[in-house]
Amino acid sequence: MKKYILFIFLVVLSIQIVQAQFTNEESLSIAKEYFDKGEYEKAKEYFEKLSKDTKYLTIVYENYLVTLLKLKDYKTAESLCKKMIKSDQKNAAYRMDYVLMLQESTQIEKSDKELNKIIDEFKKPENLAVETYNYMAFLGKHDWAEKFLLAARKSSKEKNTFALELADTYAQLQKPDLMLAEYVQYATQNQNNIETVKHHLQDNLSKPESFEKLEMILLTQLEKNPEESTFNELLLWLYIQQKRFTRAFTQAKSLDKKYRLEGLEMINFGQLAMKNQDYEASSQFFEYVIKAYPNTENYYSARNLYLKSREEYIKNTYPVKLDDIKNLIGEYEKMITEWGKNGRTFDALRSMALLKAFYLDQKRPALEILNEAVNLNIGTIDQQSQAKIDLGDIYLLLGEDWESTLLYSQVEKMKKEHQLGHEAKLKNAKLSYYKGEFTLAVEHLNILKEATTREIANDALDLSLLIQDNTAEDSLGTALKEYSKIELLIFQKQEEQALKQLNELAKKFDKEPLTDEILFQKGMLYRKMGKFNEALADLENIFKNHGEDILGDDAYFYMGKIYEEDLKNKEKAKEIYQEFLTKYPGSIFNAEARKRFRILRGDFVN
Repeated sequence: MKKYILFIFLVVLSIQIVQAQFTNEESLSIAKEYFDKGEYEKAKEYFEKLSKDTKYLTIVYENYLVTLLKLKDYKTAESLCKKMIKSDQKNAAYRMDYVLMLQESTQIEKSDKELNKIIDEFKKPENLAVETYNYMAFLGKHDWAEKFLLAARKSSKEKNTFALELADTYAQLQKPDLMLAEYVQYATQNQNNIETVKHHLQDNLSKPESFEKLEMILLTQLEKNPEESTFNELLLWLYIQQKRFTRAFTQAKSLDKKYRLEGLEMINFGQLAMKNQDYEASSQFFEYVIKAYPNTENYYSARNLYLKSREEYIKNTYPVKLDDIKNLIGEYEKMITEWGKNGRTFDALRSMALLKAFYLDQKRPALEILNEAVNLNIGTIDQQSQAKIDLGDIYLLLGEDWESTLLYSQVEKMKKEHQLGHEAKLKNAKLSYYKGEFTLAVEHLNILKEATTREIANDALDLSLLIQDNTAEDSLGTALKEYSKIELLIFQKQEEQALKQLNELAKKFDKEPLTDEILFQKGMLYRKMGKFNEALADLENIFKNHGEDILGDDAYFYMGKIYEEDLKNKEKAKEIYQEFLTKYPGSIFNAEARKRFRILRGDFVN
């Protein structure tokens, strides 16, 4: 009988426990719902009940404290904080919550006293100090963090302790000088720290003056400690961020020698400089590798890239001098004679063919060079694909667009999800556009808007918008058909004919949305011909009369480039770049315009 009664008692007790558990879970859900809605009075009732259960106290604590502070129930909030502190004396978070509560209840003297206690009690050991700092940072109390970290550093008797944490704190407190000093200090502690510092600097450096201060700190430190490579690495990173490749060369060369890299990084930086159209600097990088490492594999890459850099410089110096083109072809031929026709010279064969086709009007000989390279099967699959795109371009020069689209389509299929496949698809889209087949062109372009390469995606978007803007009111795109034919003439290097037709088109369709496009194309053509004043006139027309349209910033930026690069009028260029930064703060040319303006102003030697 006793056993039976005991059994019944246990069953009833279990049911009660389950019911209580269910009731608490239900209460927790209701409390959270009221809390999320901001109904703090109702939420408080449930949190208060749940806080009496030690199992639920830590679960509801954070929201309960916020609720009490929202309701200004500081007495209950203080009791809650003290209860949590008593439950875990080593939990700095509870102590800091208590300080926050005291501050909110305007008990400033008491809160300061409590904060000082936290600093004194948690400044060591290091792992406890880091946890305390992390919670201060989480709360956004960066003034607390500064005070705490300095006390912890003093206590550790190590001048470099918590350098990274202090640097991040100074970044939040807008104290750039102290921030930079701490980042540099942290970087010198360990070689592995340098990459961490670069990432933090990337996040926290935005103003030009901060870059200048960092440069000054690093140069000063390098002068004092010339053997410390940390300063070279950070200076190199800094100059690359600023696209000051000539300055970057000195640091890169020092690191190349120190770590015996055999020019590999020099090649990478040279390619980056070339991508940013700093051909003088890129040539410097490649020339260094050619001279320093003549018996390595990097020598071959550097020599190819050196000629490619010279090629880009010649092609982008207006008007292009045919003698320079011929001399460059001679350099490529010399390389091919020395090394033979193989994988190392495949790109040289491509360059030579394209120069002959586009600048010397030697299209058939160019086709022979490329076809031989493809048939010899001496390049990689990517090189072979690129050569087929080149062949398509040359056939387009010849007006044999069927051959062009056949070659582009072959590459599309071979390299479907690859950059080269996207490039080939863009070529096909442009070919359809040149022929006035706008619907087909847009089908291609819509796919390319999601291309992995930003340049291709942007080109696709720009052409798609051009078609849409000029077929919205005229579904036949009458004016656009004439304009697209002119663009084909420009591609085919028939510049005089293109210019003549652009002038006729401007008169015929003077009210069309194409007006600024026509002016811009004329400006670019005049520049290529070396007629810089005429180019400026057309670009200024866009800036003054269509300055708010899509090509307004393009036109004004290129005016600056013409004054700077072609007319060598540095003062006028500086004036334009300065005004550009004010008028077009969101332009994609903004960073480049800022850099050019600051170089012209003499802020730093490039």
